[in-house]
Order: sequence, then C-alpha cells, then structure tokens
Amino acid sequence: MYPCAALAGELPPPPTGQEAVPDASLYLELVVNQMSTGRVVQVQQRAGQLYLPLSDLQAAGLKLSGVAGPEVALDSVQGLHTDYDSQAQRLLLDVPPDWLPAQRIGSSQAYPRSQAMSSFGALLNYDLYLNDTDDLGRYLAAYNELRIFDSWGTVSSTGQLRQSLSGNAYADTSRFRRYDTTWRYSDDERLLTVEAGDLVSGSLPWSNSVRLGGVQLSRDFSVRPDLVTYPLPAFAGEAAVPSSVDLFINGYKSTSAQLQPGPYTLTNIPYINGAGEAVVVTTDALGRQVSTTLPFYVTSTLLQQGLMDFSVAAGSVRRDYGLKDFAYGPGASTGSVRYGLSDYLTLEGHAEAAQSLNLGGVGGNLRLGKLGVLNTAVSQSRYDGLGGQQYSLGYQYNNSRFSFNYQRLQRRDDYADLTLVDSPYTRMSQRSQQATLSVNLDRYGSLGAGYFDVRAGDDSRTRLLNLTWSKPLWGNSSFYLSANHEIGASNWAVQAQVTIPIDLRGNLSVGIERNQQGQTQQRVNYSRAVPTEGGVGYNLGYSRGDQQTYRQADATWRLQSVQLQVGAYGTSEQTTRWADAAGSLVWMDGSLFAANRIDDAFVLVSTDGYGGVPVRYENQRVGDTDRSGHLLVPWTSGYYRGKYEIDPLNLPANVRSPSVEQRVAVRRGSGYLLEFPLTRVVAASLVLVDANQQHLALGSNVLHEQSGARTVVGWDGLVYLENLAAHNSLVVERGDGSQCRVQFDLDVQQQGEVPLLGPLVCQ
Repeated sequence: MYPCAALAGELPPPPTGQEAVPDASLYLELVVNQMSTGRVVQVQQRAGQLYLPLSDLQAAGLKLSGVAGPEVALDSVQGLHTDYDSQAQRLLLDVPPDWLPAQRIGSSQAYPRSQAMSSFGALLNYDLYLNDTDDLGRYLAAYNELRIFDSWGTVSSTGQLRQSLSGNAYADTSRFRRYDTTWRYSDDERLLTVEAGDLVSGSLPWSNSVRLGGVQLSRDFSVRPDLVTYPLPAFAGEAAVPSSVDLFINGYKSTSAQLQPGPYTLTNIPYINGAGEAVVVTTDALGRQVSTTLPFYVTSTLLQQGLMDFSVAAGSVRRDYGLKDFAYGPGASTGSVRYGLSDYLTLEGHAEAAQSLNLGGVGGNLRLGKLGVLNTAVSQSRYDGLGGQQYSLGYQYNNSRFSFNYQRLQRRDDYADLTLVDSPYTRMSQRSQQATLSVNLDRYGSLGAGYFDVRAGDDSRTRLLNLTWSKPLWGNSSFYLSANHEIGASNWAVQAQVTIPIDLRGNLSVGIERNQQGQTQQRVNYSRAVPTEGGVGYNLGYSRGDQQTYRQADATWRLQSVQLQVGAYGTSEQTTRWADAAGSLVWMDGSLFAANRIDDAFVLVSTDGYGGVPVRYENQRVGDTDRSGHLLVPWTSGYYRGKYEIDPLNLPANVRSPSVEQRVAVRRGSGYLLEFPLTRVVAASLVLVDANQQHLALGSNVLHEQSGARTVVGWDGLVYLENLAAHNSLVVERGDGSQCRVQFDLDVQQQGEVPLLGPLVCQ
C-alpha cells in the first residue's frame, strides 16, 4: 500500500481514527467555533464521511441555507470545516460567524422595575408666611395642600388663606382662595394617567397648555423611570470565537461582557445627550484585540420606534385663576400625540376645539445622522370665522465641546388657540426666534451667547443679546461675567461675580453690576446651606452704589418635623421683616406624624412597635423609629425604587427580624407603610450538668419535646434553645447511647432578654 516507504525501510504512518473505523456510530460533544454547545450528538461515520442529523445542527443555532434532508454530510456543506477529536471525543465545527445566532448585549432599562405601592392615608402640607413691611402693614398667608390617597389614586386640593393684620395696603385682602382640586390615578402597567378636576392640558413644544376643569387621559412615561424612551445607539459586529467585549463612551469604560461566537449587537444607555464617540474593543482567548471607533448621536427629543406618547383632555376653560375660586368658561377639548415612526423620525400632532375655535397641526423631529436634530411644525386655526397659520422650525446640535440651538415661531393672519378663548383683549405674538451657542474651553472656562427676537401682538419688537463667560479659579472658586444688550439701546448691562467656597456648605460671592442706564452697584453675599440631615443655614447680603443701599439677612432652621425661617430685607427707607414655617402633617397607620414639607411621595417605616431602631435610606441614616416604632421618610421621589434598611443591633437579643432591607417604589403624591416585621422569640441559654455536677459532654444531642427542635451541647455544657414554653422538657442522648432528662419552667410573659439558666441536672 505504501511501496515507496517499504523500499526505503520506513514504516507507514498509523491510520486516522476515521480510517481505522470506517463505519460506526459515535457519540461526541459538539463544539462550534471553539465554544462547547453542552450537547452530545450521535454522529454516523460511513466510508470516512461524517453525517449529523440536521435537527442537531439547527438546535445548536446554525443557520444553514440550501441544506435539506434529515441527515447532513458535513464535508459536503460549503463553508463548514469539520474536525474529529478522537482523544477528547469531540466534533469540532468551524463556521462563518453569520451562521450563528445573533446576540444582544445590554438593556433598555436603567434599573430593575418595582411595582409602585400606595397605602391609605392623608397628608396636609402647610406654609405659614408672616410679612411686616414699613408703611404697608402686616399680613399672614397660609398656603395648604390636602391629599387623601390609596390604591385608587390621590385626591388633592390646594389653596391659600390670606389675613391682613394691620396697615392700609392689605386691609381688604382677608380671604381664602382655592386653587386646584384634582383626582389622579396612574396605571404603571399600561403607562396611563387619568385626571379629573382642575388640570393643565398636555402640549407640544409648538403648542400651548391651558387650565381646564374636566378630565384628561395621557400616556405617562414618568411612572416607569426604569424605561428609556429615546432611541439608544446600537453597535454591531461579529465574533468568530469566544471573546470579551469592552465599550468605551467618550473615553470612559461603560460596559464589559462575554461574547459567544456569532454576530452581536451592543446596546448601552449612554448618560450623555448629543454627539459622542464609542470605542468597541473585542479580545479573544489568545489576547488578540480588535478596536473599532464608532460615532453616534443621542437625543431625548425622539421616541423609540413604535412608542406613542399622547394626552387628551376635555372640559371647561378655567377663568381668573388665582382670583376666583370657581370660575369656568366655555367648553373646550385638546389633544396631542407623538409617535416614533423610526429611531430617526418622531411624528407629532395637535388639535384643539371649542365653540368658536378649530385648530389642527402636524410636526416632527428628524435626526440628521450625527449632525443634530431638525424639528418643524405647521398649524392652521379658525377662530370666530377668521383663519391663521403658525409655522415652527428649529435645529439643535451638541457635543462635549459646544452646543447650538435655533428656534423660530411665525404666526400669520389671525392665528388663535385656546389661550385666547374667553380672552377677547389678548393677542398672540406675531413672531419669536432665538439662537443660543455655548462653547467649552476646558481650563479657560466656557462661553455662552444668546440672541432673542420677539415681535408682540401689538407689533412692538424686542431684541436682546446676551453674552456670558464662566471660569473655574483656584480650588472650587469660580468667576462669572455676563453682558446684556437690548439692540437699539445705547448701553450694555454688565455683571461680574466671584464665588469663593469658605467651607463645605458656605460660599462668599463678590460682584459688580452696571445697568443699561449706566448706574453701578457693588454686591457681597455670604450663604451657608442647610445640612440635608437638618440644622441651621443662613444668607447675608449687602449692596451699594448709584442706587439705594440694599441689605438682606435670613436664617433657616430645619428640624425633622418642620422648617423655620426668619429674615429681613430692604433699604434704609423701607424694610420688610418676614417669618415662615413650613412642614407636613401625615395621618397613617392610625397615628399623626409631623415632617418637613412633602412635595412628592413618602414612606412610613414601621418596626412593629419597637422604638429606637436606626433607619437608612439609600445607605444614609435618616433617623430612629419613635416610641411607637415609626419613622417618616419624606424625601422619596414618586416611582423611584428606593432602598430602605433597619439596623437590628439595638434590638433585644430575643427579637428577630426576617428582613432588614427592602426596595420599594411609591406612587406619585402618595405614601406607603413599609413594614419590617419583628418577632419576639422566647429563648434561653442553659447550663446542663450530670448527677456529679460535671458538664455534659460536648456534642450530646438535645431534644426539646414541646417544639420538637433539636440541638447539641456546646462547651461547658451550654445549650441555646428557642420557641420555649412555660414548662419545658428536654431529652439528652449522651455519646455512649444513654439518655437523661431535664425539666424547667420559664416566665414567657416577662422575658425581655435571653436568660441564662442553670446549672440544671440531667437525670
């Protein structure tokens, strides 16, 4: 068979595994592109060829085109390389990466979702303000917000009581004024919010909101802060073998992940808005790296493809808001919608209707690749038989170095919307445009410029130019310079200011200002912020120049139950003295609690009546539970998945807490009773001895007959038992197989700590 080798006196090479066993059934581990599939497949070997069922290849994720039949001859598939590892009993396949399943790395969720919760309760926010001004007298204003909430939603009502105390300027202002009364319910499963009562209608950037008394249904993405609604950049590639991938966004490492062989799409949430640069680095098992640089543009003004945002409202136009309690005008309806047609284009629509008004408009936002976002809209209205149009055009671009924004709004003829209904003497502006530019100069600070041009309804025109420059100085000090000019006027208004931090919470600011009339003013201000956990803060200010000398001083004292403020400001001719007290009263779990003002949601932590238990919110200690075992945490944001912890170290030794940490999200504007169940365990430590007063042997088995619990004897005859009764019996089995018994009584009602009993004789 090998004549040349025989003549040369050499032996032929041994036959391969396939030649040695030409026909056989093999059970081999399937390995694709150096990645084990975790499957053992049956391979048929016939005449030196390997055959594998097509179903096994498909189960491994291979995409084979033009291959049919129940069995596949592996050598006949073009692009497929096969190797039989007889020693390790493996079938090694090498295929192009695009034959393998696609992988998606990353998530469109910012963090895991928690179901929003709410408990039954009531809340009263109050703000008492006392004002005393020279020559104008004194008055007291009391703002209030009352809420009642449960799983069915939140009912809130706001208003203000104003009472004149002396003087002539406020003699006739004693009254109570109601502002808004609204019921609101949010469904975080369907991302919907329904409101009834006094409300503000939804709008688009090129339309206006109005106050209505009615109902409104709207898409509410804020109930799911874990969702990202704008399009995320996706970076695609292929991995021929198992690899790792690292994603760098603007030079900072953002994501690391492991890749299986095949195509992949890397999606990550970049915490930037605008243009950026991504670098994708893949590393295989041998350390070989491939780096790819990809520019991208992210904007929150777009919706992801297929997402819809909308609001629909109907009711009566609110009249004389803040002046009259119950004044409503003609009926009206309005609706807005946004739809993500693609990740590049979001369409918009808006409509309004009233007895004498019809309005409709369409618009959109288009991402121009990496060059920014273009927005445009057009509207047509007819009001009291007169028609008009509105046109909107804008462009935005920003990156880490500079940003630019331009917006123009033009109205023609007699364009009108719901803001003019029931307001016959009001006219909308004819035109407005603005352009802003900011440039980051790194260590030289940042520059800003703005141009604003408005032509009002009476044909008057205002054009303003604004220039700013800010620069960091030594430490955390900073310098700020601004210049404002009304085009057509002769002078500029200029302001310069230096801010110097004195300590962690105190800042000193020194500045000089020149107005358009040429008058100058020098200012100095020192402020010290109130600590978040409570304490005292204050603000002192003084200015003098061509105008009157101005002084101001105020102090703030924040307690856990209320925030108190007092201050004075004015000139040498007139001074105003004021005082303020703001806070909240909460009724929940059958008790009344006082806290600082609660603007959104809150959590009432309960420790089952145990007081003095430390509570942490987001790893920061916020206080201890009171004598009834409660602590109010007033800083929670609605639908935020916050972390709450208790520290059980101060609890009695016989008290157990099955959970010391919980994460919970609370519905907007409501509260939740977060319970940490604590149980008192009747326990005791025993010292057991035999009849000779010797400690029982270490490791002897102990059975508590009343509970069935088993334990062992420790050093020095010590035994710890829980769930004890008033009368207890123990059976102890010694190492030699003999048994003895112990009986003892325990006062389970008066037990406060874990007692040490004994020595008890086991006999």
